[in-house]
Amino acid sequence: MSTPLLRLSDISHRFPDGTTALADISADIAAGSFVSLVGPSGCGKSTLLRLIAGLDLPSSGQVIWSGSKPQDVGFVFQDATLMPWASVADNVWLPHRLRGMSRDEAQPLINEALDRVGLGGRHAAYPRELSGGMRMRVSIARALSLRPRVLLMDEPFAALDEITREKLNDDLNDLWAEHKWTVIYVTHSVYEAAFLSTRILVLPGKPGRLVADAQVEAPAVRDDSWRADPHFAQISADVTGHLRSAAAHADAKRHVS
Repeated sequence: MSTPLLRLSDISHRFPDGTTALADISADIAAGSFVSLVGPSGCGKSTLLRLIAGLDLPSSGQVIWSGSKPQDVGFVFQDATLMPWASVADNVWLPHRLRGMSRDEAQPLINEALDRVGLGGRHAAYPRELSGGMRMRVSIARALSLRPRVLLMDEPFAALDEITREKLNDDLNDLWAEHKWTVIYVTHSVYEAAFLSTRILVLPGKPGRLVADAQVEAPAVRDDSWRADPHFAQISADVTGHLRSAAAHADAKRHVS
């Protein structure tokens, strides 16, 4: 077996108030895979993503990168987190400016990223002039402008309407199929995970524990025919079953105690 790009080894994490967010998470992440973390609010999905990004340190266990942690890790947060006083292009320029790159030097990267997300003609627009879906596209473009080897995404489409969300899922899948980044994606939506992923890790409880690891056998490029595929329905049902079973078990424990 080839060496994984990323290994999560017995990860646990406690907050300063003593709350345990994650318990004994272990998983190997292969390069080029699209891995979704699925579970209810409070199960530690976003915390795990922050640990992978190096924004926080685990209380115990290790986040182990093959070789060394890639410098080109892109992070897309749940909110677009755009500077309202800055143009679309200047928002995409931000991480490069923080690295000391001039606007002229960064311009080819800005152009390429905005073209990728379908905003090539909106360089001069301001966030207030964009829809929620467009603002999230700018946030994704900012991450893509780093030409990431790894893309971490924390429920980026959760606040959008269903039609916009499906369209952005389609676009994200097309981009991943073309560029084969390694993506780790946090979502509450079983159906979104089944559409996008090559693998789904299920963390149903509090604290977050890995109870299921579902492989998704599907074409790299997916569309509505995949959403209508019986295998898509079966994956969605299996993951939903794991979540319901864990919730029922937790309820039973509470009633006993």
